[in-house]
Amino acid sequence: MTSAASQQNQGSDRITGVFSKKKISKIGAGTTARRTEITTYFQVTEREDGVIIVQALAANDVPFGPKTEVSREQLLEEYLPEPQKTLERAVAALTPQEREIQKAVARGDKFRKCGESFTAEFEYTKALDMDMGNVRANFGIGLCYIDRGEREKATEVFERLVKLDAAFEDEHKHLFNEFGISLRKAGMNDEAMDYYHRALELSPNDENLHYNIARAALDKGDPKLAARELAACLKLNPDHEEARRFVEYLRHKNLAGA
Repeated sequence: MTSAASQQNQGSDRITGVFSKKKISKIGAGTTARRTEITTYFQVTEREDGVIIVQALAANDVPFGPKTEVSREQLLEEYLPEPQKTLERAVAALTPQEREIQKAVARGDKFRKCGESFTAEFEYTKALDMDMGNVRANFGIGLCYIDRGEREKATEVFERLVKLDAAFEDEHKHLFNEFGISLRKAGMNDEAMDYYHRALELSPNDENLHYNIARAALDKGDPKLAARELAACLKLNPDHEEARRFVEYLRHKNLAGA
């Protein structure tokens, strides 16, 4: 993403990150004069009161010089967000161990996507040996166990994940969804329902969680619970098309009095 929104804090609409500003300068004189474009990078932080602070960054990405207050309109008109630069600074701020964890998890993700489950598990285990609470490593190794049908090990990871609030944050949404679907497809419907109920504690107005519980409930053979969860889903979002089709399916099959 290259929009200012990509520079915003999780859970907040305040702007923060690295932005750039270009300036055209004239070098030389007469016939040898030429124009050159100079790019300067700035650390941008929006305070709780809405005031945006801009401070230049030195070559080593360390803020220096005076801090300037600008309006949001001025920032978005005169400066460009630099998400890659923000990411590079975030990586540079990591400790050596944190970098090793990230590398191990990235290798695990790569091997898992290639179907090399045991090699992926080895990499995830290395990451978890350094940080048992690493969300991506827990999701990754859990998916390896589910794919191999190792339900007991998968349950251990599941019990660990449901205790981690970070597992249900937006940044892990793709892995969250993949893990929940994998639990249900593996026939671990009780775990899938507990998983989605845990997510509901943190996001009570997410209609999709009720829909997912309904699917797991029907797979488990409980159409009445499925109907109740679909009703909760449609109460939050009457236009939820998948839920409406699900209700029609229950009616067609004469299940749960839907």
